[in-house]
Amino acid sequence: MTQNEVSMGSKVNEWLTGWKSNLFVRLFLFFLLILLFYFSLSTKLVPKTYDIEPNTYSEKTILATKQIENVLATKEAKLEAAQKVQPIYQIISFKSEQLIDILFDKLLQNNASADTVLNFEEKVSLYNRVIPETMLDYVDAFVAGLEKNPQYSTQLVQEIKLKLLDQQYKIPAETYYKLPRLSESELNNMEPIVKSIVSKLMSDPIIEVQGTRNKVTEQVNSSDLSTSVLREVAQDLVRFSLTANKYLDEQGTAEARDKAQELTKTIFINKNDAIINKDQLITNEIYEQLKSMNLLTDKASYLPRLGLLLLSSLLVLVLYLFIRQSKLSIRENNSQLLMLVIIYIVNIAVMHIVELGVNLDFPYIGFITPVALGTVLIMILLEAPLAWVSTLIFAITASIIFNNESAQLFDFRYGFVAVVVGYASVFSLNQTSQRISILRAGIINSAFSVLSVVILLLLDNHYTIKETTFALSFAATGGVLTAVLVIGILPFFEAVFGILSPLKLIELSHPNLPLLRKLLTETPGTYHHSIMVGNLSEAAADSIGADGLLCRVGSYYHDIGKTRRPSYFIENQSNMENPHDSIEPSLSKSIIMAHTREGVEMLKEHKIPKAIRDIAEQHHGTTLLKYFHHKALQKLGDSGSQLAISEEEYRYPGPKAQSKEAAIVGIADCVEAAVRSMRSPTMEQIDTMVEKIIKQRLEDGQFNECDLTLKELTTISKALREALLGIFHSRIEYPSDLKE
Repeated sequence: MTQNEVSMGSKVNEWLTGWKSNLFVRLFLFFLLILLFYFSLSTKLVPKTYDIEPNTYSEKTILATKQIENVLATKEAKLEAAQKVQPIYQIISFKSEQLIDILFDKLLQNNASADTVLNFEEKVSLYNRVIPETMLDYVDAFVAGLEKNPQYSTQLVQEIKLKLLDQQYKIPAETYYKLPRLSESELNNMEPIVKSIVSKLMSDPIIEVQGTRNKVTEQVNSSDLSTSVLREVAQDLVRFSLTANKYLDEQGTAEARDKAQELTKTIFINKNDAIINKDQLITNEIYEQLKSMNLLTDKASYLPRLGLLLLSSLLVLVLYLFIRQSKLSIRENNSQLLMLVIIYIVNIAVMHIVELGVNLDFPYIGFITPVALGTVLIMILLEAPLAWVSTLIFAITASIIFNNESAQLFDFRYGFVAVVVGYASVFSLNQTSQRISILRAGIINSAFSVLSVVILLLLDNHYTIKETTFALSFAATGGVLTAVLVIGILPFFEAVFGILSPLKLIELSHPNLPLLRKLLTETPGTYHHSIMVGNLSEAAADSIGADGLLCRVGSYYHDIGKTRRPSYFIENQSNMENPHDSIEPSLSKSIIMAHTREGVEMLKEHKIPKAIRDIAEQHHGTTLLKYFHHKALQKLGDSGSQLAISEEEYRYPGPKAQSKEAAIVGIADCVEAAVRSMRSPTMEQIDTMVEKIIKQRLEDGQFNECDLTLKELTTISKALREALLGIFHSRIEYPSDLKE
């Protein structure tokens, strides 16, 4: 292998071991979150486009992405409503009786008094001119009166005038030759008959007067007029006096139809309704609708994509800034960030799986979504503050993913329920010690989900029994489903990421587990020592904000290697000789040091998580076995040899503590053994011993590879002294006891 290959291999190994704190890996994971939000929400916020042309047949059914007006259907509905409006007519009496009076007055005047002035031909000519003019003058006067009446529109008045002139009866020429020959008595007899017939015929609505004029002959023939001449003249005068009295009000009709169109409700194409079905002809109207919804490939707008990208970036930015400003361990740990990304993927994937059933005939099926799944996993596997901000992000995504009925971008109902159940889960899981706690949290989740749904239904005030039943049932099921999924998924994260959740730690601390039972039965002294170390280390860890539960459980297993040769460890040597008295110091050293390596091997065999194995391997660090080193030096001196024995030969192989928890367990282990070896320790002795041990380890460089600070070491020292005083208080010699 060349030098370049070796160099490259070392760089790869360095990168693989340092990826948990690598900046580029961190940025990539945040970018992955942006992609997750973008693609998971794109189906709801970015319309799918189609490459189609008008006057062709659609190859697939295209659904509306939002609620829009169905222009074609609305237009047809308005036209239909307008067509149902009947034409509006106005009944306006022409007052033909007055016209008859004027005509007969002229006839009487000219026939009676003009005999000496006008001859016969002149009278015929006079009537031929005067009678039509009389009608025109009467029509003008009648129309002028209508124009002064605000009830009638100008258009209607003009229509009446045109119709009166249009339907005016033209008296035959022979009738004008008959009129001059009528006597005064004949005219007086004829006038009431003409009035009566006109009044009778005009009593009915008349649109087209010609039909009414056809009835005149019958009416006149049944009158009292005796001669045919009188009847013929009467018929023409009646026809001349008859007019239409029912007129179409075109303006009023148009206004009524316009109002009917205005009152016609707009027809909408709702979200997820079919705009066009498969194999349906794409008309120009349908094409325009697709165009208006940006569903055409060549007309698609990129603004929704830009908006979604900004929204996705904003959500991730909120998460990034929160993590950056916090003091959470995820701030520097890419392994935890990767786990957070996977939790987000799982939670959003579950939302989409449930969303597939939204189109089924089950109202509010979205409430069955275990939307708090991600919150609960983050609460258990990571830290509570991260669960708070993630709940808000999950609520926003839920309000988008389940937005199928609203015309808005977000359906606040699902977001509201997600916030309520998320925060309820955070509160209910504040202290999680058993897996049954998750089920209890699921029940609490269901209760608050039902409560939030009840609030929404009461505020809406438009719900049916069916909708209420489904909504409450789904809400109650969602909480239980959350608990079931968390219990099922949790082991995956614990195994893949080596996560020691509080639940897993509690399980590992059960005394009936094989290793702990072996420790208790075969090395009772070591077991008791481990329990004491657990109490001390937990108190010390809690005092500086480290993982106290991990310290306790790690202490239970830290000396498991002593079960291989229990009699070689002093805490197990009751009523027996110390075997180290009869063997070489070098062999004693090997036996004592082997317990860390052998303990790690035993823990690996029983698949105990790495964090506990690390504590077992690192709790002694590279400390010196002073007793056996001194014994070896003394023996060497007694033999008169001038050879020196290096301290390195009698130091533990390490490694030094890599975490606060491993360092704390190592301190507690040494302190407990030292104090236990003291006979009737006093308060001053305990204080001195604790400070001495911590100082020696600090000077020996045992804390160089973990991030314990001097301030934290001071806090740990104080916590250990308080815990030891509580344990050994009955043995402390007070002044009165010393005097005795």
